[in-house]
Amino acid sequence: VENNPEVMTQLATTLGLSPDLQFYDVYSLDEPDLLAHIPRPVFALLVIIPLTPAWHRDRQAEDAGRESYEGFGPDEPVLWFKQTIGHACGSIGLLHSVLNGPAVAFIQPGSDLEAIRNTAIPLQMTDRAEMLYNNLPFERAHRSVEHSGDTHALPTTQHTGLHFLAYVTAAGRLWELEGSRQGPLERGRVAEGEDVLSPRLLQMGIKRIMRVASEGGEKDLRFSCIALARRTRTVQ
Repeated sequence: VENNPEVMTQLATTLGLSPDLQFYDVYSLDEPDLLAHIPRPVFALLVIIPLTPAWHRDRQAEDAGRESYEGFGPDEPVLWFKQTIGHACGSIGLLHSVLNGPAVAFIQPGSDLEAIRNTAIPLQMTDRAEMLYNNLPFERAHRSVEHSGDTHALPTTQHTGLHFLAYVTAAGRLWELEGSRQGPLERGRVAEGEDVLSPRLLQMGIKRIMRVASEGGEKDLRFSCIALARRTRTVQ
């Protein structure tokens, strides 16, 4: 699944996110005029970025000092999934975006998304990953958009060298969520009035990775970022 706002919005609504929300392209992280089309607050950022050697080393060093995540239950600050499904990093990133933070209030009652969330909350990491691996509604929704967008789906034996990250705010913190890490990563405190697209949170989040990923001399760091926010109503 590519990081396309139409594709991700389709996947989210298929699973049961309210049509009151949608994903938007983020054309710039710095230019106000290029961000003006995105309603605020932004509930989540979903980013795909190449794994450069410098970022790979940073990830290894960071994960080496951490125990495998064992959080579960209603007091868990964020709902995190360990990815065990091949070529589903985009769909896992989508789940991390809509099952955490302010977006939770827009999950439709009785939906597959609500069922996934309610089933996952009491499960520990291994059981949670197994539940998602065997979840037929999630598989069907993923397959329904697998060939949407502009990029051909790859066989599950091929790898792109790209990683999906979700950024959400919950429990007064900024969280970086990726299914191939040791667990959710807390990146810092969120001040009143800030959202994931606020300058300070961008510095703690995706801009930090951009700095790290470029340390090895990477001069053309191409990435894609989309933002989850309220749908703009068009007046007829």
